[in-house]
Amino acid sequence: MTNPVLIELTRGALVESVHTGAIAIAKPDGELVLSLGDVARPVYPRSAIKAFQALPLLETGAADRYGFGNREIALACASHGGTPAHTELAASMLARAGRDETALGCGTHYPLHDASARALYAAGIAPTQLCNNCSGKHSGMVATCVHCGDPVADYWNPSHPHQVRIARVLQEFTGATLGPAVMGTDGCSAPNWAMPLAAVAKGFATFITGEKLPSARAAHCRSIAAACMAEPNLVAGPGRFDTRAMGGLPGRVFMKTGAEGVYCGGLPEHGLGFALKVDDGTTRASQATMEALLQRVFGATAAFDNIGPIRNWRGTHTGDVRAAAALTKALDGLRL
Repeated sequence: MTNPVLIELTRGALVESVHTGAIAIAKPDGELVLSLGDVARPVYPRSAIKAFQALPLLETGAADRYGFGNREIALACASHGGTPAHTELAASMLARAGRDETALGCGTHYPLHDASARALYAAGIAPTQLCNNCSGKHSGMVATCVHCGDPVADYWNPSHPHQVRIARVLQEFTGATLGPAVMGTDGCSAPNWAMPLAAVAKGFATFITGEKLPSARAAHCRSIAAACMAEPNLVAGPGRFDTRAMGGLPGRVFMKTGAEGVYCGGLPEHGLGFALKVDDGTTRASQATMEALLQRVFGATAAFDNIGPIRNWRGTHTGDVRAAAALTKALDGLRL
């Protein structure tokens, strides 16, 4: 199946660029209320599934043991900007588990937050693994391993008991079969499993509703979603789309970006999960697709500047970013 154009960019009277992709919106039982493009093809959801990766942190009792509340749980689900607020909280999570930055296996990069990166560079300070956008997730993994008595060394390897726990969570929520043929390694070195968008959307619908889950698991899912929606600045960072959207629609959308053009999450009021993937992996297109979905569900209040006019350096209106006809038609047909 050839995926349709989701987003197009115009210049003057012509379409200059297009982005193809697929999107699925599902109920907890797997019924698709919207299916556009090839939603059965396995794709790597990347960081968009950090909420599932964080679930064992709560289910094992590690979060309670170390006093992790909304802030720490949100950071465990984050692709954060590496601001001092982010790095200090990750360090605190590790310290409460008796570890430090050297226990992490996520690798080092400068903060995604430009001002924080510039401040380090200007001070001549090299970034540490705490600056990695995934350090919160990894700090949660380390804490869980310490709590469970698992070895901390190589906790990111697919055969490690903690990664086995996470793979089991993903299979239980999505129904997808995970194995070597669909396993990749994420940018932070943790395993990432390719799954159909339809299955991921179903998993998030179950996550956000708790439907047919044991009561304890449903409560943990609610805690994770609530933490992310309450602390969107920790999930992403200043000016980031996830922060602005969850902050602008408090309690109404649970969403998370993933590298290479992915967005996943849930709509609590409607009991639906969603998953989308832009084929060329561009953030501008995944964010625009996500904004088109939010505008369809929440109306004009969900405008976050990913869709709309393009202006050049003088401020001249040169074109527009807009939802393509196929996406507009599919969203118009969405029955909530």
